[in-house]
Amino acid sequence: MSEDRSTNESGDKSWLEKIANAFSTEPKTRDDVVDVLKSAKDNDIIDDEALSIIEGAMEVCDLQVHEAMVPRSQMVVIKASATPQEFIPALIQSGHSRFPVIGDTVDDIKGILLAKDLLSLVLDRDQLENFDISRLLRPANFVPESKRLNVLLKEFREKRYHMAVVIDEYGGVSGLITIEDVLEEIVGDIEDETDEDDTFIKQIGDNDYIIKALTPIEEFNEHFDSQLSDEEFDTIGGLVMHNLGHVPMRGEATLVDHFQFKVLNADNRRIHLLRMSVSSQGN
Repeated sequence: MSEDRSTNESGDKSWLEKIANAFSTEPKTRDDVVDVLKSAKDNDIIDDEALSIIEGAMEVCDLQVHEAMVPRSQMVVIKASATPQEFIPALIQSGHSRFPVIGDTVDDIKGILLAKDLLSLVLDRDQLENFDISRLLRPANFVPESKRLNVLLKEFREKRYHMAVVIDEYGGVSGLITIEDVLEEIVGDIEDETDEDDTFIKQIGDNDYIIKALTPIEEFNEHFDSQLSDEEFDTIGGLVMHNLGHVPMRGEATLVDHFQFKVLNADNRRIHLLRMSVSSQGN
């Protein structure tokens, strides 16, 4: 028994010595902290995943809500005047669990509807026939675009809500953000059973497409019968970022060959979603 205890103590001491050695030079800046953490990873004190999460947690303190939100154009909303038969198909297709309910415009937020609150309609035909959405609405929480993500995450936890409507400086709705959006800035994309595994290319008009930034260039070329080079970059997002010369903000646009790309969603590390049309310059 004493030999096992000695072995454990020796192992603990070795691990603690590694930590102490890693921080023997006191870091003065955030870059110094990252260097220490990378050194700790190189010395097998932490692994790649732990390093990535720690870096994400540090970076989220510098991010604002507008950098992680779902933009207004991508919000799935329900009109307060709509019947369940009219809006439930869209809810099922989206795979989300919470939806803003609006009046005449997106800026007129009436509240938040939870999909689970609709389950009673299955068993209560009278409730379905006399449906009143106002009875099911939860209060909407509003946050400014400039709110820090770490502050918002604390509010999500303390006040126990999972979605907030984002408003701009004029009081208009500019998007929405969920606790999952904030956590993904720390740990990366969180896939669930409703997420599609395939790359995302969706046509929304005669010459208008929504494209996931992680779509492989090879698949893009096959879909659009194009010849974009994949020698330097694997994904459409990487190609667009290279063409712009920096990590773009939402709304920035660029022309690649004869394809016009506009950034719909991006953070300070990468592009998430693009809107694409074929430019007349290529015709």
